[in-house]
Amino acid sequence: MASSARAGARTDQTYRAAGLREFAGWIEELLRARGYDIDSPRGGGRSKLADDAGVHRAAVSRLLQRQSMPDLETMRRIAAVLGVPLREMLIRSGRLTEDDLPLTGAGRPVDGEESLWLSPEEAACRMGVPPELRELFARVARQFLPEGA
Repeated sequence: MASSARAGARTDQTYRAAGLREFAGWIEELLRARGYDIDSPRGGGRSKLADDAGVHRAAVSRLLQRQSMPDLETMRRIAAVLGVPLREMLIRSGRLTEDDLPLTGAGRPVDGEESLWLSPEEAACRMGVPPELRELFARVARQFLPEGA
């Protein structure tokens, strides 16, 4: 029985390691696409990401070196900096599944369901827009919304 539990733990550990490698690879692609120099030793891309996201440099390094998955708050901050929905980040990291975070009606409310729409101000807050820029963000966002939304 004990050897069976150890074998199961090894399989789980192998699965998590593979998920971490895949997730870190995806993050690296996003970083390169957004101009972060993560490939040269003195590029400073890892430090810049950590500074931009307001997270510890060690957390970024551990992720990119495939040592550990970031915690939820670090993930949220990195998602905001990279312009990726937190939902996608959580699913790609393997922390949650699409079933855990369903999008009903392509993000639009279904009859009898609470509205899933956010006001531009709520969106700015959730996206981590600095407080001094939220009003500007809301004005610009309203230009792209249908009338009455």
